[in-house]
Amino acid sequence: MTVATCRAVGLDLGDRRIGVALSDNDGTVALPFETVSRSGDTPRDHRRLAELVAEAEADVVVVGLPLSLDGAAGPAATKVLAEVEVLDQLLDVPVVTWDERLSTVEASRSLRAAGVNAKAQRAVIDKVAASVILQGWLDHRSNGQDLTR
Repeated sequence: MTVATCRAVGLDLGDRRIGVALSDNDGTVALPFETVSRSGDTPRDHRRLAELVAEAEADVVVVGLPLSLDGAAGPAATKVLAEVEVLDQLLDVPVVTWDERLSTVEASRSLRAAGVNAKAQRAVIDKVAASVILQGWLDHRSNGQDLTR
């Protein structure tokens, strides 16, 4: 995979829902794609994510890492890192983490600015947050850094 082109899937791993975003084929723009509701069966949820990654023909999966405001890895980050380890074994592409601090806040702000009310936001906030996470990774990567490991 070169820095110039990269199809990426972004994930916002929540307790109830998983936000999914996709990049364009050039790896420059992230778009909200889908929200996967947690089924209570984690392996089943992971199989669904594997299907989405395969369908997207992704080169990399970027998972939001919920660090605390001071940058420390608290309980939420530890939980995500454990899930990332499982996904890394399951998927045929690299799985990397990206600092997601305030991504949901930014997603909510963007939706409000677009005129989406709070009730309507609940249906899309997770996939929009995933696109915020993925766009941050894509923007940083476009500066010439390979962030796949």
